[in-house]
Amino acid sequence: MYQDASVMLGESKMDYAAFGQGKKILVVLPGLSDGLMSVKGKAWMLSLPYKKFLQNYTIYMFSRKDPMPDGYSIREMARDQALALRKLGIEKCCLMGVSQGGMIAQYMAADSPEFVSKLILAVTAPNAAPLLQETVGGWITLAERGDYAALLTDTARKMYSEAYYKKNKKIFPLLAKLMKPEGAERFLINARAILSFDAGKELTKISCPTLILAGSDDRVVGPEAAFALCEGIPGSRLHVYEGLGHGAYEEARDFYDRVLEFCEE
Repeated sequence: MYQDASVMLGESKMDYAAFGQGKKILVVLPGLSDGLMSVKGKAWMLSLPYKKFLQNYTIYMFSRKDPMPDGYSIREMARDQALALRKLGIEKCCLMGVSQGGMIAQYMAADSPEFVSKLILAVTAPNAAPLLQETVGGWITLAERGDYAALLTDTARKMYSEAYYKKNKKIFPLLAKLMKPEGAERFLINARAILSFDAGKELTKISCPTLILAGSDDRVVGPEAAFALCEGIPGSRLHVYEGLGHGAYEEARDFYDRVLEFCEE
């Protein structure tokens, strides 16, 4: 039911966690935090929000490949992700991308539509607008300094609602220690890829049913990003969580219920 494994992509490997026992497939692509902590060895922990999926679905959650080349683009990440699915024999799936994972998912749905039956885009954007540039640029500066405590604190402040942040702020220093990577390069390659991201012209190529989930107070990608996605992707639907931000997928109690309902339609 729980599997921690990897698939080889040339000289690189892509780690993934798999859980569930169903014939239906949900592929999940995480956000920029994957640059600090991969999914390796975390299948059971990662499965917890997906309890209602486990009987009918097998969920695959992928990290980016390792090592990554300098200048690795989000479109290249999408091509490698499609290659990984092909190597694993996954022919069709519901695909959910969160934040940067949603950027990868947009290119996958546009460039490799044969893999994607339904698309869920959570707290993500069609391009790197000024707010996203400023936010990620600040995180890059902190990572270059090796100040991971400040990086995690700033990330938490920008992701969560004020009430959630105050309730959980004591655990963030502990998480900073747990998430400290051996080096910053993996995080930096992921983060720099965001700065040049622009899939705006590709959105009309996305033909599968698409659900967009966002927070009204998103201080990472900005609340307008979700509306731009909805306008650009034909037939897409949008749900905005009022009062929540970039961490809506953690704070909203019905987030995974909405995803499951959409996948089951």
